[in-house]
Amino acid sequence: MPGDSRAATNAAAVLRTVLDHGPVARGGIAALSGLSPAAVSRQTTALLRGGLLRELPGPAGGVGRPRIPLDLHTGAVGGPVAAGLHIGVPSSTFSLVDLRGRLLTRRAFPHEGRPPAGLSAEIAAGLGRFLAESDSGRPLLGVGAALGGWVRPDEGTVVHHPVLRWRQKPLGAELSAALGLPVRVDNHARAVARAEILFGRPEARGSLVHLFIGNVVDAAFGIGGTVHQGPGSAAGDVAHLPVPGSTARCACGRTGCLQATASDTALGAEAVRRGIVPDPSVPLLVDAAATGDPRAERLLRERARAVGRAAALLLDVFNPALMVVTELSSVLDEGCLAEIRTAATALSHVCDDPERIVVPYAGPAVLPGAAATVLLSRVFQDPRRSNERARSHPLV
Repeated sequence: MPGDSRAATNAAAVLRTVLDHGPVARGGIAALSGLSPAAVSRQTTALLRGGLLRELPGPAGGVGRPRIPLDLHTGAVGGPVAAGLHIGVPSSTFSLVDLRGRLLTRRAFPHEGRPPAGLSAEIAAGLGRFLAESDSGRPLLGVGAALGGWVRPDEGTVVHHPVLRWRQKPLGAELSAALGLPVRVDNHARAVARAEILFGRPEARGSLVHLFIGNVVDAAFGIGGTVHQGPGSAAGDVAHLPVPGSTARCACGRTGCLQATASDTALGAEAVRRGIVPDPSVPLLVDAAATGDPRAERLLRERARAVGRAAALLLDVFNPALMVVTELSSVLDEGCLAEIRTAATALSHVCDDPERIVVPYAGPAVLPGAAATVLLSRVFQDPRRSNERARSHPLV
């Protein structure tokens, strides 16, 4: 109904204004959002009742009727939270995140070597235990799940995950049935992009490209605060983007593909081949570099330069206000980030400003927070529906 749509849009505008400017009084919300005072009053009353907003003690100043400041309800008592599930290849991560995207708690769930067929059920059981043991009494809005590969978020379907060998997997429905909770699923590159738009640097809301380098290589593009999905939600497949100067052989039969050149799988295998680490583990390689192994440092910087050359191609195609790169060594080490920036700006025809290339605002906590944002982004799009869900699912 048109009235319902307008109310939902107004509620989203109020919640987003408080996210950006809170604590802020109702009059300030009206001025900042462009809504009428009456519309702001209606929506703030509903959002307060639903527990997404709270009034702070004391007036915000002024003469006459007190201007009581409002903020997102992030309090330890009563403040709603979202659960996050990032499904990786060697392990997954469970998390709880508040309405400002702040990570409250997380737990690793290793599953390397387990068969893909029953893996989602094991992950769901582990997440259920995590939620039960994180007993805080706070309302639970639902679960956001993020993973690599081709994902259709509207259906909650993993169309294809090349490493886990999942095809046409109804992951959202499986998790929701197992947990009894609302579940939203998306590709992890888009999840990070959504987190940057909601909680990160202001430039991300204008336009951004996010390049994710892990066991699976993906990308996402956002403009005007909206993350592009494309027909069939297939946007962002950059696994076979050619990396200038790379001769790495790819399973597709060509050489120089980004997945074969710079993925964690490729990097780990190369680290073992060079005798740097005993197992093909990028965290082990990063630890070796941190303890002063020059071979590990050299290999990580080689990958950073390859990532930078691939980033240059995306910069030239999209020319975003901000390019976010999620790659473990550059998140942890400014030197590796500098290598990416130098290689990208040297090759790009449109970007000569290295400061446009950044790591995620959340740093090493990027994936647990981004997974929960898959759910939180829907909360900020339609807060009224989320109010009902929050009341229906206490965290126990």
